[in-house]
Amino acid sequence: MGRLVAIVGRPNVGKSTLFNRLTQSRAAIVNDTSGTTRDRQYGKMEWNGMEMSVVDTGGWVVNSEDIFEEEINKQVQLAIEEADVILFVVDIKNGITDLDDHVADILRRTSKPVIVVANKDDNNQSMYAEAEFYALGLGQPFSISAINGTGTGDLLDEIVKHMPDKADEPLDEELPRFAIVGRPNAGKSSLVNSLMDEERNIVTDIAGTTRDSIYSRYNKFGFNFYLVDTAGIRKKNKVNEDIEYYSVLRSIRAIENSDICILLIDATRGIESQDVNIFSIIQKNRKGLVVLVNKWDIALDKSQKAFDHFEATIRDRFAPFTDFPIIFGSALTKQRIHKVLQTAIDVHNTRRLTIPTSQLNNVLQADIQAFPPPAVKGKYVKIKYITMLKGAHVPTFIFFCNLPQWVKDPYKRYLENKIREHWNLHGTPINIFFREK
Repeated sequence: MGRLVAIVGRPNVGKSTLFNRLTQSRAAIVNDTSGTTRDRQYGKMEWNGMEMSVVDTGGWVVNSEDIFEEEINKQVQLAIEEADVILFVVDIKNGITDLDDHVADILRRTSKPVIVVANKDDNNQSMYAEAEFYALGLGQPFSISAINGTGTGDLLDEIVKHMPDKADEPLDEELPRFAIVGRPNAGKSSLVNSLMDEERNIVTDIAGTTRDSIYSRYNKFGFNFYLVDTAGIRKKNKVNEDIEYYSVLRSIRAIENSDICILLIDATRGIESQDVNIFSIIQKNRKGLVVLVNKWDIALDKSQKAFDHFEATIRDRFAPFTDFPIIFGSALTKQRIHKVLQTAIDVHNTRRLTIPTSQLNNVLQADIQAFPPPAVKGKYVKIKYITMLKGAHVPTFIFFCNLPQWVKDPYKRYLENKIREHWNLHGTPINIFFREK
């Protein structure tokens, strides 16, 4: 099960800088201006062999103080509900502000581990000022400098120490796990209801170790799979208003615990940035994908031209990964929902495909000879043989060669395209690695 770390705090305390430091990326834009982070940032990090997800929950400054406080409150409340560990970032140079007190007041009511991060201790001159933050009532503060990395090692040790152990669920490993994800009002709840309203006795909840309902078993009409934790199957008292921010954080949970993601897109609104955000999370986690263009029954234009244009737009926005099924249907009228399930099962079976080594080499060596890897600094890369890693969650191909470090991404994409051309890997990402031989 996925582990989630949420970064909370008032604007301009260095949350995005800390996010970039932890994820070893520059995904979050950093600026001295308050409110730079408007879209939610999601990334992965690893420490001491433990992989975790990180979410930057930075709010933005608006003219109305009431709206600002309301936004901060929503984000903190959600972090409390969804995250396993919460990082409360404060500015060691400015000390405790009224907004810090407001956030701390909410955090003191949770049983979740909260770590106070006193940021901007850039020259170790402010470490004695951290004592002020004991007044927040949230335990020992950790002085760090997100910009140069000072103290982040100790902070990561503390995060790992507080991260709960995730025991394996008593699940049938042979059954696929589907997650229904999408932006607010795309029709997730309607699809879940269409699947589960009839013959409820055949749908059983499997209690998770740390959460209410992680998986629900679906076993009817010849289908047998687990439906992964979504807002649609949560208890009502655990579901808050499904605004944009909530949908992203809950999508992370559902995606990480699934094998296949069914991404719903609203046919009446087209592709929006939120769809692309959720797709990128699916890609980062290397999950199988089926796209359902929902509400097709009420689309204004159902012509073949509109159909083709919509499909082309989806593949264009999700590029470079374009090899996935797209189905047009309606969760409300149950149009093609069984086709969606069958396609998702097909994608799951595809992910478990094993191609014999002899077949791989016979087919791909011809493509390699036709278009060999480009020479680098007068050195030629010779690919000697190819094999497929058995038992991997994602189809994984190992290319053994003399100079693996010289094989660049464009050639990897060429090989991926050739693999997809020869074998049906529709809907699943694939991994390609080069090893020295």
